[in-house]
Amino acid sequence: MSREETRDYLIELIEPLLESMGYELVRLDYAAGKHGKLHLFIDSKDGITIDDCETASRAVSDLLDAYDPISHAYTLEVSSPGLERPLTKKEHFVRFRGEKVKVKTSEPIGGSKNFSGVLQDADSDSVEILKADGSAIRIPHPLISRANLWYTGPEKSGNSKN
Repeated sequence: MSREETRDYLIELIEPLLESMGYELVRLDYAAGKHGKLHLFIDSKDGITIDDCETASRAVSDLLDAYDPISHAYTLEVSSPGLERPLTKKEHFVRFRGEKVKVKTSEPIGGSKNFSGVLQDADSDSVEILKADGSAIRIPHPLISRANLWYTGPEKSGNSKN
């Protein structure tokens, strides 16, 4: 099985277990090799704590022991998606409309593969980003190779105490 096929199989195996526990599998990263690594990013409507990561890790570890889908040694890591949460599903783009995002495309659009700005719109076909220069770019979902929220620090208010 190729690495991509193994990754897809792992998602099919792990995602239903996590969903039954009240977690969303945001992203699964799998790297084969001598120091293999399986990294799961999970979330829930109440956020993710260290205890959630431990609980999910134990359950996934038991599942992987039962099915043995990875034939080599690997490290399992479970974490929250963090401040710069990956956007991996069409539903993520809909949920985070109005937020700042960074998007990388597999092919250039208008001469660029990297875009950042406010996620203005999202539907089943594409996303629209309002860039800092005031222009908007529409990106078809199939061209998105990587996307995440863009944390730029706390917003500064116009009120200063001088």
